[in-house]
Amino acid sequence: MALPAVCAAAHLAAPSSPRAVVAVARRPGLTGPNRSLDPQKLADAVAAAVARAAGERTATDALRKLFRPSDKVGIKVNCLGGPGLSSRPELALQIAQLLQTAGVPASQIVIWDRSEHEMRRVGYLPARGHGVAVLGIDQDYEDGVREWGPAASRFARVLVEELTALINLPVLKDHGLAGVSASLKNWYGSVHNPNKLHGDGCNPYIPHLAAAPVIRGKFSLTVVDATVAQCHGGPSYSPQWAWPYETVLASTDQVALDAIGWRVVEGRRKEVGRGTLASEGREPRYIAEAAKLGLGVADPARIEVAQV
Repeated sequence: MALPAVCAAAHLAAPSSPRAVVAVARRPGLTGPNRSLDPQKLADAVAAAVARAAGERTATDALRKLFRPSDKVGIKVNCLGGPGLSSRPELALQIAQLLQTAGVPASQIVIWDRSEHEMRRVGYLPARGHGVAVLGIDQDYEDGVREWGPAASRFARVLVEELTALINLPVLKDHGLAGVSASLKNWYGSVHNPNKLHGDGCNPYIPHLAAAPVIRGKFSLTVVDATVAQCHGGPSYSPQWAWPYETVLASTDQVALDAIGWRVVEGRRKEVGRGTLASEGREPRYIAEAAKLGLGVADPARIEVAQV
């Protein structure tokens, strides 16, 4: 499906208005039978999206701009949706390979999520050694509770004590309370008590968690796995509402990316005869709140949607 017209109109914003860039790399044929991914189309989509998101000619240049060889880079995936709707290992490993090409050693890269069990179910093989680490947090959180905005949590120890830079690798999907789950919502997997953060449509919890210094101070890039996306019935996998979007999105602006992701979900809902998220009382109000906190741009007129 194409982006709804409101997104394409972002290209018409006044040149003097500072704009966030959301790169959209759609590759028809990217997804095949039995959840297979075309390796060449995937590599091309990831490289093109990452390069454009950072305003560079190549993905290697982009990652050299965003990360230092001395950084320990965490790639935060999302495995909640099981094999049908999770960050694909092929995509995470593609990003890890690009980081190495940009000068970050394999031993300085960690692919991580909240649960080893969930990661294994999707196809990740948890391991720590000299190569790229794959890590399920489980109960390995910092000892003390850290206050942030309206709540307090224990954060993943690897996030607090080891990682110096972050790449967010979520999926694009509906969420039964927040409306949409993409970049900002994915940080729920970094704290010990996400079950406490779902009141009032997860607002203001989502934006304030993303604004916590331990996350905000390390975040550099979001790459969204939208090879398969979901427009209703989330955050768990609901196959009747999932579709092969065959797209990778990327941005250095989490708010802008979520704003565009929201419109993609709404566009698909319209195609399949669902009402708007607002009509169901699930409009993702946290996106505007995140903009107010200075996390990024929510106004479509200030977002450039770059088809790459």
